[in-house]
Amino acid sequence: MGTNNTFFLEVIEWLDATGEQMLCRIPEAGSGEIKFGAQLIVRESQAAVLFYKGKACDPFGPGRHTLTTGNIPLLTKILTIPWGMTSPLRAEVYFANLKVFANLKWGTKNPVAFRDNELGLVRLRAHGVFNIRIIQPVLFINTMAGTMGKFTTVEVEEYLTQVIVSRFNDYLGEELDTLLNLPGRFDELAVGLKKRLTRDFSRFGLELDALFITSITPPAEVQGAIDDRSRLSVIQDMDKFVTMKAAMAMEKAAGSGGEAGAGLGLGMGMMMPAMFGGFRQQNFPPNAPVAGAASPSPAVRCADCQNSIPADARFCPYCGHQQVIMAQCANCGKNMAPNARFCPRCGHPANEKPPALICPGCQTENLPQATFCNQCGSRLT
Repeated sequence: MGTNNTFFLEVIEWLDATGEQMLCRIPEAGSGEIKFGAQLIVRESQAAVLFYKGKACDPFGPGRHTLTTGNIPLLTKILTIPWGMTSPLRAEVYFANLKVFANLKWGTKNPVAFRDNELGLVRLRAHGVFNIRIIQPVLFINTMAGTMGKFTTVEVEEYLTQVIVSRFNDYLGEELDTLLNLPGRFDELAVGLKKRLTRDFSRFGLELDALFITSITPPAEVQGAIDDRSRLSVIQDMDKFVTMKAAMAMEKAAGSGGEAGAGLGLGMGMMMPAMFGGFRQQNFPPNAPVAGAASPSPAVRCADCQNSIPADARFCPYCGHQQVIMAQCANCGKNMAPNARFCPRCGHPANEKPPALICPGCQTENLPQATFCNQCGSRLT
């Protein structure tokens, strides 16, 4: 590009062959001695900034521009003999690539903690892509690139990824209550996250052109729990489902043959009475009426064992408790036969009455077996 020649004027231009270079300095090796009248060529997708005497001048837009500096061909070399033939009027041009740099990757290196309202504390990984472009060339040079000869997306991608992940953690905790509501909200979360990142990017002269969330994945065990919950929501009757699976397993084992199939069939056969017994009890209750049979007498519950017995039964067929009350033990309330002298449960005389409880605080008489005083509320036992 002829920026260090002695006699000729420079024609300064830059073409990016990689597609990843955001900034380039001319000359790339260091500061230059751009001469008065040098020609600057800027493309439509570029902006150029002349740094003269260490200060940035106004950016140059697309077109051909004539640069004005204090370096005169040949004369400057003679005048700079005291400085070792090096002009103190340093001048260099920075080219900023204004195109959109697309498909930059962002993601969490380590799982981030997220408190789910239904699943508890889980660790998530998130990944996506984002696009950026330079909107303020001078600000980008002064804050991000500095005096680097060239600056690519590789240098900036890692830092911007950390910024995105940091904002993503806060935003996800504020906007999402549970992972079960995540499907269908990727675009909504991406738009909100992009708005939150606008200020973080603009302070470097950059614009976040687009941001996409491609995946938010919990650990494998949490994914398994979500899958199990989805299966359970489809199954309406778990008992019938288990019974059907058991029957299918028995059919498969019977068809396989061999000792393994025989052993499996034996084990399933031992389990069948319990499984189908529960199935029969659920679908055909013991008290369900049978077609063509006479209607049974009304049933009541035994006061002693709580089993269902006919209403006209005089004794419980399960525990032998007398249902027709002739007399009750004054101590434990057991029904007793007529003329019984002692209670068959507690052994106390039939005519003995439990002593009344006296409150030690207020001396009030309370009912037998009372726990708290009816007068002052103090504990009796």
